[in-house]
Amino acid sequence: MITAEIILVVVIGLIVVSVLVALRARRQPLISKDQFTYGPPLFVGVGASVALLSLIVYSPYLDLLFIFLIAPIISLIYLVLLVVTAVRKRPRQCLSTLLTLIVFLAVSAAILKNEDTIRASFRWLAWSHQFKAKLLGEPAPGNGELRHMEWEATGFAGVANITVYLVFDPTDTLSAAHTPGKVAGIPCEVRLVRRLESHWYSVWFYADEDWGYCPWSSAGGH
Repeated sequence: MITAEIILVVVIGLIVVSVLVALRARRQPLISKDQFTYGPPLFVGVGASVALLSLIVYSPYLDLLFIFLIAPIISLIYLVLLVVTAVRKRPRQCLSTLLTLIVFLAVSAAILKNEDTIRASFRWLAWSHQFKAKLLGEPAPGNGELRHMEWEATGFAGVANITVYLVFDPTDTLSAAHTPGKVAGIPCEVRLVRRLESHWYSVWFYADEDWGYCPWSSAGGH
């Protein structure tokens, strides 16, 4: 997999290029005439999409870098540009700048809203053969449970740990599973099931539970 350093370099580079292109597009009309341009909204929208998707695919935590650092910086830059063009009384440039900011925020919000689905889909598309080989290479459970392995775990300092399992279901019974609730072949209550492809599913457990350790599920806490 691509290292974090490469991902961060690519993302920061995309953001820098996006800002430089946008600034250049703003500066030239300021010198000549007031005009509306579609270039900056399109470029910033594409740049934000690529940057945010790269962060989400690599790690469930790196989107925080976008939310708390990159997005505020980009928004502040365009708010300043909006004020500058308003002071210069250039309504078409104001509209172009405002559209750029709206596109940036709308694209970011749409991707973040579907972050879990996007991350699972992209990871499976890129590395499914590795996940399959690893899981099928392990001994099959002898207690009637489905083949599984930990696919992802999130949480901070041992708090609100969420574990996601990759599950191989040769009969595709999980496709008809009603969640949240108990599912055959899985010891804990399941919060969410996502179908990755035929026979392969991602299974989300409740916070602070993992396969075989189900204190809240057993007590009916959910």
